[in-house]
Amino acid sequence: METIRQILQRKGNQIHSVSPDTTVYDALKLMADKNIGAVLVLDKGKLCGIMSERDYARKVVLHGKISKEIPVREIMSSNVICVEPDQTINNTKAIMINKRIRHLPVMENDELIGLVSIGDIVNAVIDKSNFMIDQLVTYIKGVPEPKEE
Repeated sequence: METIRQILQRKGNQIHSVSPDTTVYDALKLMADKNIGAVLVLDKGKLCGIMSERDYARKVVLHGKISKEIPVREIMSSNVICVEPDQTINNTKAIMINKRIRHLPVMENDELIGLVSIGDIVNAVIDKSNFMIDQLVTYIKGVPEPKEE
């Protein structure tokens, strides 16, 4: 069974982060520049939250706040659910579905080592399905008999 570590090895473990004092506007600008849906919030190198597009929509836009005036700390989700690198994709997928979250920081020995998204999980599931389909097609077709000369 494939693990989160294997996903990180394929996609890389680059982490985009902001501090709790960063303005929501600047965090959104980073998210737009990097084409990502969430940014981790680090305070002195430690994970203290995550800010997603959903946080922005529900806690800024709907409340009529101005993103250039409020710090990320006011809208970030601070009860961050994390996964470990050796967790399986199926286990991680279940967490994301049950908790209705799209981004999970990956922690190993209390150190942040990456971030996986629902898109990463879906791609891994599709890759596994395609591999299985190819294997089944090869099995069904069988090994071609050598041609006689």
